[in-house]
Amino acid sequence: MSRIPNSVLTEEQENSPKPRKRLFEAGEMKLLVLHFIAQAPKFSYDIIKEVAALVGGNYKPSTGTICPTINYLEEQQYTQMTMSADGRKQYHITEKGQAHLKQRQQTLQKVLDRFNTRKQIQSNEQYVDIKHAMENLKTSLRLKIQHSKLNEIQIREIAEQIDQAAINITRL
Repeated sequence: MSRIPNSVLTEEQENSPKPRKRLFEAGEMKLLVLHFIAQAPKFSYDIIKEVAALVGGNYKPSTGTICPTINYLEEQQYTQMTMSADGRKQYHITEKGQAHLKQRQQTLQKVLDRFNTRKQIQSNEQYVDIKHAMENLKTSLRLKIQHSKLNEIQIREIAEQIDQAAINITRL
């Protein structure tokens, strides 16, 4: 694919020393899960719901994410599992887990603050028009690509218009 001219934002991102951020950095999910277990004993499903509620948006961690995290916390002796009366696994924090959480409190607070800010932005009614406009853009692009055979000139023109809109928004 040829390089799109005047792609200032793309060039800035490519030359940026920081890669694009993931939703969770290394160790943050473990810290959050431990934090939720520290509040009260939890079943794995409760942890999934609490992480999803904190992060907001459409994110919901899978059992394939949460269960290995819980297993790690157990291996480190930060949590212990007991069987509930109905035969489900319930997780409790240990003293070692409490100490680890206390030691990592500053990092935990940064993670909680970041996700609370993210959730505020997502739930802010003032941004509804922007969200709708973004969805309209994605839909129009998807439809154009599905129903048209775009040539290189059309692809470049679409990309330039999107880049220019991004630059204009940045300058607001």
